[in-house]
Amino acid sequence: MSDELAGKKILVVDDDRDILAAIDTTLSNMGAETLTAGDGNTAVQLAEDEAPDLVVLDMMLPKRSGFLVMEKIKRGKEKDDPPRVIMITGNMGTRHRLYAESLGVDRYMNKPFRIQKLAEACVEVLN
Repeated sequence: MSDELAGKKILVVDDDRDILAAIDTTLSNMGAETLTAGDGNTAVQLAEDEAPDLVVLDMMLPKRSGFLVMEKIKRGKEKDDPPRVIMITGNMGTRHRLYAESLGVDRYMNKPFRIQKLAEACVEVLN
């Protein structure tokens, strides 16, 4: 248990409940206040209502893709200080990575990844 993410609010978005739970537990144990969503529409609503510091965002989601979620939270109205975004994906194509970068992704990680690598990325992106 560490406090590297104390005072940070992180929204974790993934439709795989096991991945969601693992990331949520890890970031909570590091001191973050975490919120979770299993689909893109819920993610957008939580991002707008809760103003997280960081969104850990799966690319392939039901109801609204990770790309559409990112467009909304990075470029929506009154976005003077949009959240940082780490996109996680099982898609290995470079075209998707380039598109995510064009939308302003802060970090792009391919699944599978070690949970510790994601935790380190969260700390780096928020500091």
